[in-house]
Amino acid sequence: MKVSLVLPVLIIAFINNIGVYAQVPIKPPMVSVEGGTFSMGSNQSEDEKPIHSVTVSSFSIGKYEVTVEEYKAFCNATNHPMPNDWTPSGGWIDTHPIANIKFNDALAYCNWLNDVFNGNYRLPTEAEWEYAARGGDKKSGYIYSGSDNLDKVGFYGDNSSGRTHNVGSKKSNELGLYDMSGNVWEWCQDWYNDTYYSNSPGSNPRGPSSGYYHVLRGGAWGIAAANCRVTSRYESGPDYRNLNRGFRVVSPY
Repeated sequence: MKVSLVLPVLIIAFINNIGVYAQVPIKPPMVSVEGGTFSMGSNQSEDEKPIHSVTVSSFSIGKYEVTVEEYKAFCNATNHPMPNDWTPSGGWIDTHPIANIKFNDALAYCNWLNDVFNGNYRLPTEAEWEYAARGGDKKSGYIYSGSDNLDKVGFYGDNSSGRTHNVGSKKSNELGLYDMSGNVWEWCQDWYNDTYYSNSPGSNPRGPSSGYYHVLRGGAWGIAAANCRVTSRYESGPDYRNLNRGFRVVSPY
């Protein structure tokens, strides 16, 4: 009789533990970025002009794009809906970057991290993102984040086979950051304005005070190489989602 009770009890305990583990918060691995001054922008596109000097304070940034596993823990813990799981990879894969994410989904995730870890997580400013993508104070002047050869550092239209891939699969940049060129577009906290660079503050710019669109950076799995450059800018409404959009987080020192 005792034996017959053990198995059901173990099964129930196992099922309960699945629920517990699925909701355990996952702290994203971060890389410290020493602040500094750099030349932001380029002459490659009108909204990347003019090249201008920007100083950013020190901060920490996600080593990887937020993964499916990390985002799933947030959704399980808060009942926030997971985005549609029809992905180019054939369904959610824990080690891939989360995709099909709206700007407001990314904000909700950051707020949850702050609650559970008593932290100060947020989305990067556009200036922080570009500074980190360029390699910070270790920058080498590459076109893409970590190389002049995009195949070495990122998944984009020509090498992705039309899908996302495991984060960290390619070579990192000078700071040890992965996938800042390609895999998924990354939301920044700034509102987008195509002429903002003309009057951007020289220290810790945070974008226009209002707008209709937010900035995305880095390119994605289905995007041309030109849009994966460290200076390339893109914009989208905060409530618009797409299968090539994700994010990474920052935390000030």
